[in-house]
Amino acid sequence: MATHLTSVDELPGAADVATVRRIHPPRSWFEFRLAELWEFRELVYFFVWRDVKIRYKQTALGIAWVLLQPLLTMLTFTIFFGRLAKLPSDGLPYPVFYLAAVVPWAYFSNALLTVTNIVVENQRVITKVYFPRLVLPVSAALSGLVDFCIGFLVLVAFTLSYGMRPSLPILLLPFFLLFAVMTVLGVGLWLSALNALYRDVRYLIPFLVQFWMLASPVAYPSSLVPARWRWVYGLNPMSGVIEGFRWALTGRVASPGPTLYVSVAIVCVLVFGGLLFFNRMEGEIADRV
Repeated sequence: MATHLTSVDELPGAADVATVRRIHPPRSWFEFRLAELWEFRELVYFFVWRDVKIRYKQTALGIAWVLLQPLLTMLTFTIFFGRLAKLPSDGLPYPVFYLAAVVPWAYFSNALLTVTNIVVENQRVITKVYFPRLVLPVSAALSGLVDFCIGFLVLVAFTLSYGMRPSLPILLLPFFLLFAVMTVLGVGLWLSALNALYRDVRYLIPFLVQFWMLASPVAYPSSLVPARWRWVYGLNPMSGVIEGFRWALTGRVASPGPTLYVSVAIVCVLVFGGLLFFNRMEGEIADRV
């Protein structure tokens, strides 16, 4: 079936005859064809724009919900974990401490859910026309950045309102954002392919996200983790992302240090392994989706 094959080669033909294009599956495990993804960059833009329009179409609150979600979560954490439980905040005001974690975490959780379901939701497109299937998880991971940017403006406003001014670590903020995107993509490649093969995967995602949040320094600082176990804590890449955001924005907390190095290594393994797995499952997805 031509609809689920993943590469295009031009065959020689006469000059006055239309070019024949043959689509064939990857010939090896490591044939990722990222150059082909770049050729379809306009399709990535189309999918991103479509997801954003669908998200806000016929909504009562619209963009206001993107502002309310992190603010209400921050307020809840400030009251219960900050004022009542009196968990430490590494010297930061509770609203800034929690909001600096809630904004990247909201991007991660929402984008991961979108990436997981993106292949199944586009099954009619997949079975009718050829395009690199990698376009789907990439566009889903990028579309969540629109909501992130809106929440980030709120975070910057809170940081400035508490008298915190940008310092040198702010230059690393784009790196931590890219780190968050690659974390979503690395995990999402595995889950999106598995969800296309086994539909009950999507029902596990809410539980996975809840557990993952408890294992991340969203409601508490990573300084509570004993020093000898920090490298184990770094196996959760979102710990490096969240602590990196707090450090880059405020400059008043300790840098992630060795935890970040472990997290970066884990994300590299997740992305590389996810590309391998998605690449091999791509031929089956069109028949199973």
